[in-house]
Amino acid sequence: MFLENTVNPKEQFGWIEVICGSMFSGKTEELIRRLKRAQIAQQRIEIFKPNVDTRYDDTMVVSHDENQIRSTPVPAAANIRLLANDVDVVGIDEAQFFDDEIVNVCNDLANKGIRVIVAGLDMDYNGKPFGPMPNLMATAEYVTKVHAVCTKTGNLAHYSHRKTDDVKQVILGESETYEPLSRSAYHKAKLN
Repeated sequence: MFLENTVNPKEQFGWIEVICGSMFSGKTEELIRRLKRAQIAQQRIEIFKPNVDTRYDDTMVVSHDENQIRSTPVPAAANIRLLANDVDVVGIDEAQFFDDEIVNVCNDLANKGIRVIVAGLDMDYNGKPFGPMPNLMATAEYVTKVHAVCTKTGNLAHYSHRKTDDVKQVILGESETYEPLSRSAYHKAKLN
């Protein structure tokens, strides 16, 4: 006797999309673009960001060019699982600031049939993989790496160079604190 496939072919699973890159590369802009397209398609969306990200606004996800969308700030990734009810699409900004539980949360949501779109820095200012981002990229169905323009060479930039001497991994800042650099410009800056 043949065993029949135990998965219902009409059962819908979601997926995970990761948008990553350096600062000033358009990650949040692309996240907002995808979420607004989902809204146009009349899909139910919910957006989350870490509550530590208050650079532009306490509740809005805001790109560097001031495009914005309403979000729910949360203190930990586990809160997203509790708050993402009756939605088709979940957007998550600044994922690198969440704890490692964000990977399980995203997978749980995708397994429930939700499209999960995550944006975050793939590397910290030292050029090292940042927080849960490597694991998110490994488990995602789609990964989009976006690039900034190097402020020194005009080439593609994928490093976020910190212009201060502070060595804490997380320092919220903008162009006064960080600049996007190409590989060659980044390594020259690290030698100085």
